[in-house]
Amino acid sequence: MKRERIRKVVLAYSGGLDTSVILKWLQDRYGCEVVTFTADIGQGKEVSPAKKKALLLGIKPKNIFIEDLREEFVRDFVFPMFRENAVYEGEYLLGTSIARPLISKHLIEIAKKTKADAISHGATGKGNDQVRFELGAYALMPDVRIIAPWREWDLLSRDRLLRYAQKHGIPVDFKRKKGGAPYSMDANLLHVSYEGGILEDPQYAPEESMWRMTVSPEKAPNRPEQVELEYRKGDVVAVNGRKLSPAKILFELNRLGGRHGIGRLDMVENRYVGMKSRGCYETPGGSIMLKAHRAIESITLDREVLALKDDLMPRYARMIYNGYWFSPERRLLQTLIDASQAPVNGRVQLRLFKGTVLVTGRASKDSLYDASVATFEDDKGAYNQADAAGFIRLNALRMRIAAKRGRK
Repeated sequence: MKRERIRKVVLAYSGGLDTSVILKWLQDRYGCEVVTFTADIGQGKEVSPAKKKALLLGIKPKNIFIEDLREEFVRDFVFPMFRENAVYEGEYLLGTSIARPLISKHLIEIAKKTKADAISHGATGKGNDQVRFELGAYALMPDVRIIAPWREWDLLSRDRLLRYAQKHGIPVDFKRKKGGAPYSMDANLLHVSYEGGILEDPQYAPEESMWRMTVSPEKAPNRPEQVELEYRKGDVVAVNGRKLSPAKILFELNRLGGRHGIGRLDMVENRYVGMKSRGCYETPGGSIMLKAHRAIESITLDREVLALKDDLMPRYARMIYNGYWFSPERRLLQTLIDASQAPVNGRVQLRLFKGTVLVTGRASKDSLYDASVATFEDDKGAYNQADAAGFIRLNALRMRIAAKRGRK
C-alpha cells in the first residue's frame, strides 16, 4: 500500500506500552511530527506520567496536550446517557463506549488547533473502539485522515511490542516486562473494564484481586447504608443533601457503591465487528444512578412516555455501543429523551447492602402518583370500580372473537 505523506499527526496517548510504541512507530514510518493528547477522564494515576514519557520520546512541550475532561465527561456524556437508562444487552452500562466520543471530539479539536494532517489511536483491528473513535472523528471532521497502526504494522504480539520498545529505548513498566496483569484494563470515572488474557476463557472465574473499584459483596459492611439522591430534570444534583458537580457526584457514588460491593458484572457480549467477547466490569456509581433514576421516573413520567422510552432504550444503547454518538439519529433521539426529563425532579432514598441497591422511598413535587385514587381503602368516589367491567370487556373483544372462531 502506498504510504501517505503525513506532516503532523495527533495521537490519542495514554503513556502505556502500546501508545508509546505507536508514538515511535509513527515517527519512523511516516517521518512526521507527533502531537500527543492525553484525556483525564478519571482513570487515575495513569495520566501523570504521560507528559514525562512523551518528553522522553522526543515530543516538543508545545505538542503535548493533557486535558482534564472529568466534568465534561459526566455532564455531557454520562448524564445524558443515564437519562435514557441505557443498558447494552440487558447488563452493560456502557462505561468504555461513552468515553470514546469525548476523546474523538478533543482529538479533532487539537488536530484543527495544531493544523495536523491526521489523527491516530491505539485500538486494535478486532475491537469496538476503532469503530467508535473513527465514526466520531469522521462525524466531526469528514475528511480527516486516520492512522490505525494495529491495522498496518506487524507488531501483533506482546513479545514483538516489547522487543520494539527495547530496541528504541522506550520505557516499559516492570510489571509489563514480567507479565503484569493477565488481562487488559480500561478505566474512567464511570467504570473499569477487564478483558483479554485469562478472561478469554468464559469458564474462568476472575480472581478477587482483579477488582479495583469494589470490595467483594461478602466482605462488604454487615450493616446497610442509606443514601438520598436529589434529581433535577433527570440528572443527579445532590447526594445526601450535598450539592456537587457532576464529576464529584459520580466520584462520591463510586465511593459509596464500591464500599458495599455494588456494580460488578461478568458477561459475554456481542461486539459490533461480529465476534463475541467476554468482559468483566465494575460500575458502582452507575449502578446506583440507574436504580435511582428509574425510581424517580416511576412517579413523575406518564405510563406511555415510560413505555416509549423503554422501547427506544435498546436501540439507543446500541447506538452508543456501536459508536454512533454523533449520528443524526442519536442526536434526534436525545432531544426526545431530554424533553421527557422536564418533570423528573425530586428525591430518591436507597439502601446499599452487600452488592444490592434497594429503593426505599421516592418523592417529587411533579409526582403523578395519586394516593386518593390508588388506595385500597375508601377512595370517597375518586375511582368508580364498576367502570373496569366495560374496560375489560372491550379489551377482551378480539380474544373472544378469536376463541369463537376456534370453536367453529
